Amino acid sequence: MVRRASPIFLERRSYRRRRLVDAVRLLPFAGIAFFAVPILWPVQGGPSLAGRTAALFGGWIILILGAAMLARALGRPPPAGED
Repeated sequence: MVRRASPIFLERRSYRRRRLVDAVRLLPFAGIAFFAVPILWPVQGGPSLAGRTAALFGGWIILILGAAMLARALGRPPPAGED
């Protein structure tokens, strides 16, 4: 039987950091979705131009807030007591 030299699971701190980095990598795809949906709405029977514009700026604001929160979480040093 072969024994592993390293543990199977990652430390909590490195696991959370990797998930935050994964979230940062997914942010551009979320931006594509936020911007594509209002553009692809049908002209007839869809929202008005004002509604589409509000949806575009709403998605833009959500992306800015999400990027700010992720940047703040990645820039923060880990707590001292956490393993």
